[in-house]
Amino acid sequence: MARPAVVVVQLALAALAGYAGGRLAQPDPATLVVPAPNASAPATNPAPGSAPAATSPATPPPPPPAVKATADALSISYRSAVERAGPSVVTVHSARTAAVGPLGLGGRQLLAQGLGSGVVIDTEGHVVTNNHVVEGATELAVALQDGTLRRTRLLGVDPDTDLALLKIDAQGLHPIAMGDSKALAVGDVVLAVGNPLGVGQTVTQGIVSAVGRKGIGINSIENFIQTDAAINPGNSGGALIDTAGRLVGINSAILSRGGGSEGIGFAIPVDLTQRVVTSLVKNGRVARGYLGVSTEPAPRGQRGAMIAAVQRGGPAARAGISAGDIVVRMGEREIAEPEDLASVTMELEPGTRVPVEVQRDGRRETVEVQLGSRPGLRRPTGR
Repeated sequence: MARPAVVVVQLALAALAGYAGGRLAQPDPATLVVPAPNASAPATNPAPGSAPAATSPATPPPPPPAVKATADALSISYRSAVERAGPSVVTVHSARTAAVGPLGLGGRQLLAQGLGSGVVIDTEGHVVTNNHVVEGATELAVALQDGTLRRTRLLGVDPDTDLALLKIDAQGLHPIAMGDSKALAVGDVVLAVGNPLGVGQTVTQGIVSAVGRKGIGINSIENFIQTDAAINPGNSGGALIDTAGRLVGINSAILSRGGGSEGIGFAIPVDLTQRVVTSLVKNGRVARGYLGVSTEPAPRGQRGAMIAAVQRGGPAARAGISAGDIVVRMGEREIAEPEDLASVTMELEPGTRVPVEVQRDGRRETVEVQLGSRPGLRRPTGR
């Protein structure tokens, strides 16, 4: 008969243990910390029977200085650069028309029309764009950023660099600030500003993918800035700017299988653009320097342009350059291959005196050449 009593005692002990375990599993009210709505206000007990006072969320503490600096560094904006350069970028409308009827009495018929971009470079109304934007046009107009149209005169073109200079009559123009394309390096951030596909002024961002790019077959003179900033039809003639809003290049062309941007765009450096503009303003055309040589690649393992032949009585011959010499530097530019020598020569004006460094019989010598005048070149058909 003693066995049922033992069972009852065991059940009672189990119940007591369960109760104690449940109490231990609950949080101790003395250890719960609830942040006060206002740390400076003394705690008060609500009156019996009154509703609890409403509380507002606690204000989070400001982030530590190091965290804020990191967040600011990651939140880069190019707003100021665009605000500075945007008003200087315009839209260039072109049209090609022809007279209709005997003696043109039937009016004019629209044959083709195009759209590109341009850059205002001074308060006098000079606008730089691409030659292929205005080529063959009989009528031109420039639309400012506010949409107003201005009739436009074509002052001159340079097919060798694919640049053209326009002139508009307008007040309150915002000329773009000039940068230095020689200071650009691969990896620098750049912005392309223009009117792609006629949607309106658009800004795209990328980096400098290469400098001094040549051998593309687009222009006779190629010294491009390559960028992966998106460039599409209508961007031609627009501005490539740095993060300070300064002009570093004129957007000119893309390499694309489908006609749209594939991240390989080319801009004409602003330094070359300024030299072309100066000639167009002064003479209405660009005169090219002439060295009077034919060249071929340097022997394997060497850099430079080997002189294959020298024109008798030409600028190079008068300076003492002869066949077999390897030109390794002209002025401030290194010459790595024959295309470099041709490009540098044509970028300079006739009459310019320029030092030319040649490698001859295992040693280097520097001679001074006074460039002659080159006849006009026919632009490649690679565009």
